[in-house]
Amino acid sequence: MNLIFRDNFFNSGITEILNEQEEKAGHIDLKSAFGSSIDVYGPNAQLLCRGSFPFFSSKWVVADADGNPLGVLRIRFAFFTKKFTYETEGRGSFEIVSPAFSKEYEISDESGVVARFEQVNGLFSSGAFHSTMNAKIWILTSLLR
Repeated sequence: MNLIFRDNFFNSGITEILNEQEEKAGHIDLKSAFGSSIDVYGPNAQLLCRGSFPFFSSKWVVADADGNPLGVLRIRFAFFTKKFTYETEGRGSFEIVSPAFSKEYEISDESGVVARFEQVNGLFSSGAFHSTMNAKIWILTSLLR
């Protein structure tokens, strides 16, 4: 599954998610440029999940539309790379790695790389991000922006 996430210049408001045919596959509501929560919607504008960064916390909490926990995204300390761990409820954990100063991420589980997420433009305009992944983790990539 390939998805394209259009970005907003100010990182707030609605961000479209497009499929390979550039058809709307959903959208992300970036609550505000200064906030710490997002909502992810599917193609029929149904709420799929929410991500939030609790006050005085060092992790993102991901929940489904009903508020049931899906997982936790934590940053890991590393030299010259950005590393994260996403621990899910009952589906294992994922490691997210990106070289320093890069907008490219690889997402792996125990079987190997399951997704790639990269910025495809954005030098003088708001960026777009391209994601190649299996279907079970497309929501996770929106939290990495």
